[in-house]
Amino acid sequence: MLYNNIAKSFLLVCLLAAIPLAGARGQDPDPAEIIDRMEQVMRGKSNYAEMTMRIERPRYQREVSMRSWMYDRDYSMIIITAPSRDEGTAYLMRENDIWNYDPRIDRTIRLPSSMMAQSWMGSDFTNDDLVRDTDTVEDFEHEILRSEEYEGRNAYVIRLIPKPDTPVVWGKVKMWICTDTYIQLRVENYDQQEELVNTMKLDEIHEMDGREIPTRITVTPAGKDNERTILVYEKLEFGIDINRRFFTQENMQRQR
Repeated sequence: MLYNNIAKSFLLVCLLAAIPLAGARGQDPDPAEIIDRMEQVMRGKSNYAEMTMRIERPRYQREVSMRSWMYDRDYSMIIITAPSRDEGTAYLMRENDIWNYDPRIDRTIRLPSSMMAQSWMGSDFTNDDLVRDTDTVEDFEHEILRSEEYEGRNAYVIRLIPKPDTPVVWGKVKMWICTDTYIQLRVENYDQQEELVNTMKLDEIHEMDGREIPTRITVTPAGKDNERTILVYEKLEFGIDINRRFFTQENMQRQR
């Protein structure tokens, strides 16, 4: 009888001890919701941007200027405006199709998924980085690794692993997302062997069109500190009056 009472008391203590732990776990933020919130802050439902990209190499530097339009997660268009030899070159994503227009030969080609990991315009960005074929919410499993201070801001560190059979460029991605503003601060991209490929640092945080966002993205390849690509936002407008009918091959050629 005494043994039964002791056993029941011990079980009750264990159950009571487990209650606050379960409650604490239930209050943990959902990493997918954090990334979705980040996408809404950084991109919005629609936007228009003017940017300059500088490619830095030990023997040369090269600048590319461009304009871009984005609607939802499935529609985007980029038009190169400078230098003159590349002016009018365009990239279009429309749902599952990605197209490239070359005005020098007046030809439009569809880019296969195998090209998403290749360099975009000779930079350290990939085609997937700029055209955004990958959906950071739907195409990955997410896990919060920790919270830490980064560049003077408290940030969630979230690991993204591609879902099975999803055609994703990277084997693993780590993101640093500010806990209060949800702006993206840093991204580390890893290959299928979990070796670091490159690091994206997002800084120069300013207000643009009423939002506080990073206006500079610096991509540095792993092990190549003397090489980098810097993308600077010069103009950014959110909530522009645009819809999916804008994103056509005909319009891609007309915007230059």
